Amino acid sequence: MSDLKFREDDRAVSHRPKFRLDKRDGKLMGVCAGIGNYFGVDTTLVRIAFVLGTLLGLGSFILIYLAIGLIAD
Repeated sequence: MSDLKFREDDRAVSHRPKFRLDKRDGKLMGVCAGIGNYFGVDTTLVRIAFVLGTLLGLGSFILIYLAIGLIAD
């Protein structure tokens, strides 16, 4: 087995931006707008997914939303 060592020059450069809350376009904390920006999806679709997830998941998406809003950015 070869011993693989990586230097900083050998790391793959990621062109994906870092996840950030979008408080300018957001309604509450900017979580859905930030997710939409990060994945390149319409923010309205992300909001609908969160509402459906909250209704179908017995409110667990509210906790996920709050966790992302408090941890991110």
